[in-house]
Amino acid sequence: MERVIFLLAGYVFGLMQTGYIYGRLHGMDIRQHGSGNSGATNALRVMGKKAGLVVFLGDAFKAMIPCMLVRVILSGRADYEGVAYLYMLYLGFGVILGHNFPFYMHFKGGKGIACMAGLIASLDWRLTLLCAAVFLGVVLSTRYVSLASILVSITFLLANLYFSFRGDYGLSQEAVPEFGILLAVISAMAIWRHRANIKRLLAGNENKV
Repeated sequence: MERVIFLLAGYVFGLMQTGYIYGRLHGMDIRQHGSGNSGATNALRVMGKKAGLVVFLGDAFKAMIPCMLVRVILSGRADYEGVAYLYMLYLGFGVILGHNFPFYMHFKGGKGIACMAGLIASLDWRLTLLCAAVFLGVVLSTRYVSLASILVSITFLLANLYFSFRGDYGLSQEAVPEFGILLAVISAMAIWRHRANIKRLLAGNENKV
């Protein structure tokens, strides 16, 4: 039951669609332009660098802030020993779901990469640096944000599996497999949300930054 509560709480945080709100404040519906996505990349292409940065930070912080608060609060409680990071991951997953599938926008939101960035930042500083290096390296060398996002999703999965199985997150033995499964679901959903981009990448006609 607690898992569901954290998941639903995260979904509520995820409903704050920064791209949609920013677009409306500037007299447009971001979903009617560019790729039709309400995330940071489409905001960058349609409304410029400032919009892209604002949207990215807004979507990242709506995941990072609640996840960090939950991690700090639960890590100090004996009744959550061994599951604090697991419940934080459920909260982060809920944020991504709310961002990707907002009910009031007919479940048409973003792709969740900025929210994943916020979740990454709340999990581990080593993970943050690694994923940032992967993202920037791929974007600077190829100019494909979609490819960078896909590779970050894979890095997020593999690095977290390594850290969790090594015991870095203080998970109980029973919580580690569930943590790994949830990581895989989050990563798989991020890749699935980029399925159209993958087709364009394979065809050689994907949009560059």
